[in-house]
Amino acid sequence: MTIRIVINKLTLTFISLFLCNVVVVAQNLADYVQPLAGTARATTKSATKHGAGTELNANVIPAVTQPFAMTQWTPETRQSEIKCLPPYLYSDTLFNGFRASHWLSGSCTQDYGSLTIMPLTGSLNTLGYATPFKHSEEKSSPYYYHVNLPAYGVNAEVTATLRSGMLQFTAQKNDSLYVLIKPNSDRGEGFVQIDADKGLVWGYNPVHRIYQGWGKPAGFSGYFVVKVEGGFTRRGVFRDGKNWFADTLKGGLNSGAFIGLQVKAGQKVRLRIGTSFSSFEGALLNLNTEITHQDFESLVKANKNGWEKALGKIKVTTSDERSKRIFYTAMYHAMQQPRLFNDVDGSYPQFAGNYKLLKIAGGNYYDDFSMWDTYRTQMPLFEVLEPALVNDCVRSMILKGQQGGWMPVFPCWNSFTAAMIGDHVTAFIASAYVRGIRDYDVKAAYSLMRQNAFKIPTRSDYVDGKGRRALDSYLKYGYIPLEDSVPDAFHKKEQVSRTLEYAFDDYALAQVARGIGVTADYEVLIKRARNYLNVFDPSVKMVRGRYIDGSWVKPFHANLKQSYITEGTPQQYTFYAPQDINGLAKAMGGPHQLELSLDKLFETGEYWHGNEPGQQIPFMFTYTSSPWKTQRYVHEILNDEYNDGPGGLSGNDDAGQMSAWYVMAALGFYPVNPASDHYILSAPIFNSYQINLPGKIVFKVVVKKRIAGDIYIKSVKLNGKRYTRSYIKHSDITNGGVLELTLSATPNKNWAINVADRPPSLSK
Repeated sequence: MTIRIVINKLTLTFISLFLCNVVVVAQNLADYVQPLAGTARATTKSATKHGAGTELNANVIPAVTQPFAMTQWTPETRQSEIKCLPPYLYSDTLFNGFRASHWLSGSCTQDYGSLTIMPLTGSLNTLGYATPFKHSEEKSSPYYYHVNLPAYGVNAEVTATLRSGMLQFTAQKNDSLYVLIKPNSDRGEGFVQIDADKGLVWGYNPVHRIYQGWGKPAGFSGYFVVKVEGGFTRRGVFRDGKNWFADTLKGGLNSGAFIGLQVKAGQKVRLRIGTSFSSFEGALLNLNTEITHQDFESLVKANKNGWEKALGKIKVTTSDERSKRIFYTAMYHAMQQPRLFNDVDGSYPQFAGNYKLLKIAGGNYYDDFSMWDTYRTQMPLFEVLEPALVNDCVRSMILKGQQGGWMPVFPCWNSFTAAMIGDHVTAFIASAYVRGIRDYDVKAAYSLMRQNAFKIPTRSDYVDGKGRRALDSYLKYGYIPLEDSVPDAFHKKEQVSRTLEYAFDDYALAQVARGIGVTADYEVLIKRARNYLNVFDPSVKMVRGRYIDGSWVKPFHANLKQSYITEGTPQQYTFYAPQDINGLAKAMGGPHQLELSLDKLFETGEYWHGNEPGQQIPFMFTYTSSPWKTQRYVHEILNDEYNDGPGGLSGNDDAGQMSAWYVMAALGFYPVNPASDHYILSAPIFNSYQINLPGKIVFKVVVKKRIAGDIYIKSVKLNGKRYTRSYIKHSDITNGGVLELTLSATPNKNWAINVADRPPSLSK
């Protein structure tokens, strides 16, 4: 009897251990990622009220890739490289192939330098080949995608490395298999060449600029080389549905190459594809370096391991599986950009160059910075998780400035763009600097940023997208008056928003000036940091369009979109003074009036989460005597504006900014002022989490709560000591330690209300 009891105990122990192991396997972080989330029109609360047209699309794609990779591999449901048309939309029903994409994830821009590869069976069809597919027959993850194509009797799969990809087509019947290889040049400038002896297809797709210099050559192409394992028996080229036997084709719409072979049921055909922005040779070098002897399954495994490592920098504990899916999907989206631009040997196209190649001496060269969006949260997130990446990004910015003669304000397509407004490359570099990330030539960076802030470009440079828009007006009046319509910009007018954002950029640059001892510049810049007050009308306690003579625009519509505001309303943009929230509060009549204004914004439903300049707003209650309202509204936004369904992202994801907001808000710390070294505290949604920092340093957060409804901070401890401030410093995180938060279901209206416990601000 005793023996039987012992055996039962051992059996129970074994079962318990087995179940624990099962749970561990199920906790693979990459499998929480839902790449289809955000591929449909937004269904979130504020998006349906304030969004319209393309602003209702998150514009993300179900990318198979690696973090910050050169190329993303996506199923294609929309052909072409048209602005604001992502390669994949959830509502579509036809599959056009796999695209090697350079889509700026989540943005209303356009793809470039891409190619599409499409399998088909039966007779050759090079024009009307799109085929029906079902979402129920898709498998989508960051490291692998599969779709069944029943009309062709083919299972199609893809996985990826940083610069290369592998496709695998499995035949379901004996048939002829054809593969179309298309450089997606909307301008008919693509090129393909077949080398049958080596089983290779080469090609390129020239890149063109958009925004400033729209349509001009960008000075580089998207190059590719396709290697067909086992070779092929048929080959040719096509253009607009006409096919002929040849090995080379240049130019023409709907053009490319085809290869063909006979397959048997169950046979697998694999294609290895290398990509490059430098040359054919670079594409082949990337392919041969990144994909050597691996079969498809081992490459899938390696890619998954890469994502596990990247996502594992933050490990959360919660019983809420939905929140976990949203969180790791958000991390995945935030890691799509910036884009790796150099080959494995360091070669990359010169910024704003003319097909001139350079070689980076150390680290990597990056591009595709949607900087108006990402300086706010996405880049600060990487400043915590990936300081080495941030150093590479700043060095890349310095190279761009030196090669192009000016620091770009929104560098994409390896070109000047002058897209959006502001000068937020400056804000990003300053944010890295104030957080102690400085493995680059600080003085070189400062010289380029200073030029943007003080120098008026020549007419030809200005038209080309160099320098700050309307800087002459800004310097002359201390604001941009309505008479200056800013014609040489994609976003014209928007004078009040530009004034507000330049004031912040001046503050950011002032921090670097002070740090390197340029006192005279600091004094000028820190004075300019208060220029936001020049467009603040005390009579309405909001920002408002202003003329040269100082008069205010009439009539005033606080809650309607205005030409002098970027993608929003005066009421929404009034709260954009992240460098000086105390000063803004004073202009309104004091912290209590700031609180009332914030209350009104939320209570009337005027908060729009889909527009980045308002994303700091819910955290601004910490500058008043009611920080508990930050905890309330952040919790509501996390629940209302994010989901794991196809429509679960509120408006354009903008290169990962919207997703990065979720990551940091869910963790409970947020950079309201990105050019500072502190983060606003709110209540994390997880039971606990740990951030695995470089150097094996760990920052752990423990959340003590009784029920899911405990969303308010009752008390805080940092490294075992009582902590009363409503913010923490960057070093509190990066030095490692333990943050303990005790939560309750009702607000603690005495926590962090003292002025000394409120976050720093330009004004005291």
